[in-house]
Amino acid sequence: MRLSRATLSRVAPTARPLAEPRLTGVVHLGIGAFHRAHQAVYTERAMAETGDDRWGICGASQRSTDVADRLRPQDCLYGVRTGDEVRVVGSVRDVLAPGDDLAARLAAPETAVVTLTITEKAYRRDPRPGAIGRLVAGLRARAAADAGPLTVVSCDNLPDNGATLAGLVTELCEPPLLQWVEENVRFPATMVDRIVPATTQADLDDMAARLGVTDLGAVVTEPFTQWVIEDSFAGDRPAWDKAGALLVGDVRPYERMKLRLLNGSHSAIAYLSGAAHVSGAVDDPAFAGFLRRLMDDDLSPTLDGLDGFDLAGYKESLLTRFANPGLRHRVAQIAVDGSQKLPQRLLDPARDRLAGGHEPRWIALAVGGWMRHVTTSRELDDPLADRLRGDGTGSAAATVNRLLAIEEIFGADLREHRVFRELVTDCLERLNADGVAATLRALDAGRP
Repeated sequence: MRLSRATLSRVAPTARPLAEPRLTGVVHLGIGAFHRAHQAVYTERAMAETGDDRWGICGASQRSTDVADRLRPQDCLYGVRTGDEVRVVGSVRDVLAPGDDLAARLAAPETAVVTLTITEKAYRRDPRPGAIGRLVAGLRARAAADAGPLTVVSCDNLPDNGATLAGLVTELCEPPLLQWVEENVRFPATMVDRIVPATTQADLDDMAARLGVTDLGAVVTEPFTQWVIEDSFAGDRPAWDKAGALLVGDVRPYERMKLRLLNGSHSAIAYLSGAAHVSGAVDDPAFAGFLRRLMDDDLSPTLDGLDGFDLAGYKESLLTRFANPGLRHRVAQIAVDGSQKLPQRLLDPARDRLAGGHEPRWIALAVGGWMRHVTTSRELDDPLADRLRGDGTGSAAATVNRLLAIEEIFGADLREHRVFRELVTDCLERLNADGVAATLRALDAGRP
């Protein structure tokens, strides 16, 4: 029997939704597992805390009908498992499939907020036919309908994600629409943090056993969750701060911390560990030690603006989260689209260290691991895959020279930086000749 409002009585009272929205005040682009375990949970808690039931969510899938097919027959209900705790979330009211009229939703007067989780690559490829193009079409319809101000909230892992999104949107706006956007739309920056692995069939089977009904929209996540939002809204919004979100004047220090420490460490795991799951990588004391050195020696010194924040405690919490075997966070999932993720996670901190006269050896090792990955993987999931692949016959120096020349990833500065080039070449040579374990031992022995 499938989860739905008709079968909700079969679910334990403690696992039922906290709130039942009356209106749809939020439209979300990219309604994948992360959104369902993060922003949708915050939004439901905000409604439960305040009794304000205007903030139901209309999700919009960008490329596939899969989420719509899973959630629509369930009245858009789905379960979230956090450790041993399971609860059905009811904040999603509708899911649009590709081809449905998203513009009409964005033009509806009751819509006050748009949120996005469309992945990093959606901001770097031609935005016109994708989610950003659809967003602009919706803004055009909203302006024509005189439907009022709108706040558009990027929740993707990008530096200055609000400003980045605003820039792409305004590039696609004709002058009358551009003026309307400047007067009526805000693009606050955010930082989001929660590990949400891809749901497996075993997860779905476990959820069915726990709920007593079949749930094809279930997601699994960790206890830790964080959402930092720039306090810049065009109009009304859900009381996310009542649900645990932090509203601040400047998101950038938190954003940089998360992108570099959590996401940078994830990328290092993806391209060096050889483990199937993140927890398997940190089970190896030597590899866990490498992650500590990466965070302590190369990444933490690039962070500022976190006065009063327990940075050491945050790093310890990351290692604890990584070690959680219940998440089964697949390393292959993290490795996808590396060319789009590497610049903000590892290359920007490398620039900071180099500018201070330091050698980012641990970052260079992770970059060398990525280079080995993209040139040897049989199935490479990356928008630049055709330019990244190699035939495996060139020297480490030739590989480094070829890949550093891809300016979209490394810019002109790192390509020309002698120290960075030498560090990465040395690491790639060691990895090719000796493997990860021996390379870690050798680099650790050479620490000053």
